[in-house]
Amino acid sequence: MTVVSLAEIVRAPKALLHDHLDGGLRPESVVELADEVGHVLPVSDPVELGRWFVSAADSGSLERYLETFAHTVAVMQTESALFRVASECAVDLAADGVVYAEVRFAPEQHLSRGLGLGQVVEAVVAGFADGCARAAASGRVVRVGTLLTAMRHAARSQEIAELAVRYRDAGVVGFDIAGAEAGFPPTRHLDAFEYLQRENFHFTIHAGEAFGLPSIWQAIQWCGADRLGHGVRIVDDVEVGAGGAVRLGRLAAYVRDKRIPLELCPSSNVQTGAVGSIGEHPIGLLRDLRFRVTVNTDNRLMSGTSMSREMWLLVEAFGWGWSELRWLTVNAMKSAFIPFDERLAIIDDVIKPAYAKLIAEPLAEAEAHHVG
Repeated sequence: MTVVSLAEIVRAPKALLHDHLDGGLRPESVVELADEVGHVLPVSDPVELGRWFVSAADSGSLERYLETFAHTVAVMQTESALFRVASECAVDLAADGVVYAEVRFAPEQHLSRGLGLGQVVEAVVAGFADGCARAAASGRVVRVGTLLTAMRHAARSQEIAELAVRYRDAGVVGFDIAGAEAGFPPTRHLDAFEYLQRENFHFTIHAGEAFGLPSIWQAIQWCGADRLGHGVRIVDDVEVGAGGAVRLGRLAAYVRDKRIPLELCPSSNVQTGAVGSIGEHPIGLLRDLRFRVTVNTDNRLMSGTSMSREMWLLVEAFGWGWSELRWLTVNAMKSAFIPFDERLAIIDDVIKPAYAKLIAEPLAEAEAHHVG
């Protein structure tokens, strides 16, 4: 099999469904924005700060991982800061070869300096538009949609759901709930999910990351989630017997049969202790069983990662090649929250032609070498 390099993966078009805006800041931007608002950081050197975020998040605990966000959220409390962070996010994703991304954030966490919810959303959406335009000017085309997140331990999910619907034609493509799963089941927010369903609006739910099958079951069967944010613990309902025989439990079979997308985030799952290592990640088994698997970054700053790096780690761990990376990318694009015809255009006009070329290049080289 042809070895796929990280540099080659950067060239390939990628689709990203699970990326947190407050988890993807540039370290130098965190330092500059902290100076503007007088927020004290653990270290002030951007390089050292980047290392600190990865180290602090690399604890094996979801709760400790989430603590690192206190510093990024603290510097994202003004319209100008939100605009800057969103613009840089779009530019960074485009530079990494991402052609479509859904980036999520929780508006309720950006109100400490007097902004209203609408102002927060408008600043972020405007920042994404600016970043996409800047990327296009440099020859990199990316489209960024926004997911509005409600915090599962708070009581504003209905308000955030209504906010998402209000901005559905202005860049917001879906809704999400996030935060610590244990003790905060998705059914606490059932009114918000029922409202979104009545409004024909898309939503994903963080489920099956640090908590197991009951969280996934509630997210799907009670709340009606279109996708599972993480969903890695669905493997708890998959039994691999002696000789490799596989038996799916009823929930796992339902998730696979219904083609419910799994927003898997390998590096993040290792950091929070959901899995032991990339090589042990259930993404390999779930891919072999043909679940609707997608690969994502979760938090690029905290995991010191990118979409290209996540794919490269999977290539290294599982020996995957271009056909597997194309499959993951098409899965993600099929599962996006934008209209069907727009998804199809990106798949047919951007993703498939690029991967066809990438797959053909090694074959052509091999044939030329053989002839020679």
